[in-house]
Amino acid sequence: MSPPATKPGPFDAGLERNAANFAPLTPLSFLDRAADVYRDKVAVIHGGSRFTYAEMRGRVRRLASALRARGIGLGDTVAVMAPNIPALLEAHYGVPLAGAVLNAINIRLDAQSIAFILDHGQAKILIVDGEYADTARTALAQAKAKPLVIDIDDAEGPPAARQRIGALTYEALLAEGDPAAELARPADEWQAICLLYTSGTTGNPKGVVYHHRGAYLNALGNALAFGLSDRSVYLWTLPMFHCSGWTYTWAVTAAGGTHVCLRKVEPAHIFALIGAHRVTHMCGAPIVLNALVHSPDAPKSAFAQRVEVATGGAAPPSPVIAAMERMGFRVTHLYGLTESFGPSMLCVMPESWDALDLPVRAALMARQGVRMPTLDELIVADPETLAPVPADGATIGEILLRGNTIMKGYLGNPKATADAFRGGWFHTGDLAVVHADGYVEVKDRSKDIIISGGENISSIEVEEALYKHPAVLEAAVVARPDEKWGESPCAFITPKPGTEPPREDAVIAWCRDHLAGFKIPRTIVFGPLPKTATGKIQKYVLREQARALGPRR
Repeated sequence: MSPPATKPGPFDAGLERNAANFAPLTPLSFLDRAADVYRDKVAVIHGGSRFTYAEMRGRVRRLASALRARGIGLGDTVAVMAPNIPALLEAHYGVPLAGAVLNAINIRLDAQSIAFILDHGQAKILIVDGEYADTARTALAQAKAKPLVIDIDDAEGPPAARQRIGALTYEALLAEGDPAAELARPADEWQAICLLYTSGTTGNPKGVVYHHRGAYLNALGNALAFGLSDRSVYLWTLPMFHCSGWTYTWAVTAAGGTHVCLRKVEPAHIFALIGAHRVTHMCGAPIVLNALVHSPDAPKSAFAQRVEVATGGAAPPSPVIAAMERMGFRVTHLYGLTESFGPSMLCVMPESWDALDLPVRAALMARQGVRMPTLDELIVADPETLAPVPADGATIGEILLRGNTIMKGYLGNPKATADAFRGGWFHTGDLAVVHADGYVEVKDRSKDIIISGGENISSIEVEEALYKHPAVLEAAVVARPDEKWGESPCAFITPKPGTEPPREDAVIAWCRDHLAGFKIPRTIVFGPLPKTATGKIQKYVLREQARALGPRR
């Protein structure tokens, strides 16, 4: 709803906005407060390293001032390709403090996709962890952009992580900066803070632009909804390159909690860190929960503390929820998109649910739920008329969002931006129903996006790779239920007549050469594809066939 028109009145005259009563919202303020209030408290744990909040602020100011000295400022892009380590966390503060925009790159992407991102985002600097140096080197050779490359030499990384391809190391860059530098925060809260790329329905990813206001508000919404406090210890099982870690990069700091970094999701290591540091909160896709449940290192009894775990991307199965609870975890189901700064809905669990049998409670918990505290409006509606659907649990509509925690738009793509915001709402492309209690439940994805292990996979991108195979006539890719990944790509292929029919392993090997690992189809089905009278492939039929195959084990 548009705000009503206003006219000057007694509540306006002499009551103007000024420096004393207004400051642009930015999550950068969270670190300053934390460093003032919790100066000597441990802010970051990474292996044997510890940084207090005062030290973290000093490192962030070093980074920002060093970037400024090298000519990085307003509107420039600084890309970072790294796992969940202190350098990437610090970049979420230091890069925007320099006035620039942080582009955290998905470390699972192939070199071609990274080259596109470097060019499209016009990266001036690329900070890369040595473990991904080979991929970065290949991407840089393909890219037109020629950013200054800075190496992260992480002592907690494997031997392969000690590679160097840049002009200097990250710590050497910090040494160029001033830990006491006084740098102005953004003058405009609408200023861009991050650039994140998401798979859409086209081969090339779209660049989602975040603003300081949305980052500030969504971080506070997460802190409130997830119960973060200055006693919270947050384990980084969720990639920071995913929606800026669902904005927990800022939320944990806002609460004065402790960040526990994690290079790689390994169940044995996760359990060890939970026990050693008394972890209270963590996030991850259902695949992470499933890995913990089925790990031989799973604890035989519950932890001394309850561990809150938020999950999203696919509904966690009830056996996984039950097993997690027995180990001392409490699961919260979230829903969101890169375009909504991560979580925009959560499944609030009323106290009355505690008395329900687990299967009944798990079915309720699997729903996407209600809007986050900082999201202004959410409806499930006809995408054309914008008429909300009745709360009958049966009528399907599209999830539409609007408010301060929605992206600025897609970088350099005004057509896609206008389409996403048509009618004054952000169109998610997700189809859902509304139940009588007001809780939303997603039923399908209108854009055929496959969510595998929390990663968005464009079916069109996979199909394009398959069509390049010399023996493939037609190809269509849909989601198949997967016990490990939630969903995985299932490819339906019609071989070219007169050619040697390709084998399943040969097709998978082909995809391995053309796609990132998580995008490779796990299932290949050969045969004719169902079509409409006009020759359009009927994907809904293929989705039914993929579901009929049962969950992939």
